Amino acid sequence: MDGFRNKRLRALIFDVDGTLADTEELHRQAFNRAFREFGLDWYWSPTMYEKLLSISGGLERIRYFGRDLASQFSDDTAFRVYAARIQQVKTSIYDSLLVNNMVQLRPGVRRLLDAAREANIKLAIATSTARSNVKTLLDRNLPAGWSNWFAAIETSDTVVEKKPSPAVYRAALSATGFTADECIAIEDTVNGLRAARNAGIVTIITTHYFTRRAHFPDARLVVDQLGEPNHPCQVLAGGDLPKGHVDLSVLNDLLAASPGLPGPDWRMPPHTPLRAMV
Repeated sequence: MDGFRNKRLRALIFDVDGTLADTEELHRQAFNRAFREFGLDWYWSPTMYEKLLSISGGLERIRYFGRDLASQFSDDTAFRVYAARIQQVKTSIYDSLLVNNMVQLRPGVRRLLDAAREANIKLAIATSTARSNVKTLLDRNLPAGWSNWFAAIETSDTVVEKKPSPAVYRAALSATGFTADECIAIEDTVNGLRAARNAGIVTIITTHYFTRRAHFPDARLVVDQLGEPNHPCQVLAGGDLPKGHVDLSVLNDLLAASPGLPGPDWRMPPHTPLRAMV
């Protein structure tokens, strides 16, 4: 255990959607508006979208959900081009929704970002969403020049493999210059947890509406949000938080008490046909 106690937090890696901000409902609305623009009768209800979050990446969700439609195209390439056009329209709609709804960072996020910077702890982003989505969100929630706060901003534009592949976390680790046992990841989904865990990173989960029923057995701590001194979070798994919120002392304690994690085993499990589950 002495080796564990000597570990010290050097870098903090954040997911984006559902983690930095509660944006998944806006994504769901943007998908449905895009489907209407393309004359499709698809509709992703909240229940459906909760299940679709088991697939990382908006384009991947469109391809999966539209697999029956693919037979109407001359070949798979033509269908992929069509799906990419839907995703482009969806991204544009999402950007507008994000601006108009003035989505803010989740409780505790800005506090933790500021504390990490003051303590010279490196920050990084590891997400399966597009860089444009990250920019739209953080341009409206952080000061100008916020990108300089992060040693790495790894997105679907820089890493092709989506979570649960650990690729995006490995890229973020490489950019920070630290090893996995010097970092903590903050995530919100099962795929995100698997990606971080199989990169060897201790992980905290902050749940929200679409992941509140998920199980996170490999998370070091599961809370409903990071919390604030005057707005305590609820601990769902992983022990007590005497202060009622996650701060750097909590993160260092979690890291010190965590043994190393096993190597990658991130093979994608087979998906249950989602339409049949609605």
